[in-house]
Amino acid sequence: MENEDSSKIADGVQTMPQTNPLLDADDPIPGLSGHTVGDFWQWAYSDILSNRNRSIFAEFIVGVALGVVDKPRVEWEPFDFQYGNFRIEVKSAAYVQNWKHKKLSTIRFDIGKALFWNRAKGEYEGKPTRCADLYVFCHYTERDKAKANVLHVPAWDFYVVSTAILNREFGEAKSLSLEAVKRVAAPCKWEGLKMAVVDQVAATPQGASK
Repeated sequence: MENEDSSKIADGVQTMPQTNPLLDADDPIPGLSGHTVGDFWQWAYSDILSNRNRSIFAEFIVGVALGVVDKPRVEWEPFDFQYGNFRIEVKSAAYVQNWKHKKLSTIRFDIGKALFWNRAKGEYEGKPTRCADLYVFCHYTERDKAKANVLHVPAWDFYVVSTAILNREFGEAKSLSLEAVKRVAAPCKWEGLKMAVVDQVAATPQGASK
């Protein structure tokens, strides 16, 4: 988030900072004759099963469900999306990875508290906390690596949990197993994700995550 002088504040909640405009896949890359931004994206992100790219895709499909992908993704923000006055953090996990492995990965989601990174000042502030109001845990459920296609959205399950519940039920925990997540939230598919978020927003008083 930007500092108080330059950020917009709605009902006491700082909004996401202004970002650069969205690039177009057909935009040329100056100095690389015949190559476009789309060429770069294709080269950089085709390994969609890698942890980082899978996580970014999970953020994207959550953002699409909520209608908040009209601006570019910003690295190093303390939360992933602003939905109304609520801050949302997206976490993902999968059984299969892009490297060779003999057994399926154990599903765990990071919920560790962290220092707030003030991008405008270029420094950390305050005490470790969970900066979002809601978490969306995204579970890619395919177990057969030969069939793995992260882009196949029906293979994803989603769990929406308020930070207030995480703080109450799991305190200082740094990560959660899938079983732990299921104790506090029911899974939904992408088509029901927005309603699951809306329901949690309605049930979570503003500032309850603090």
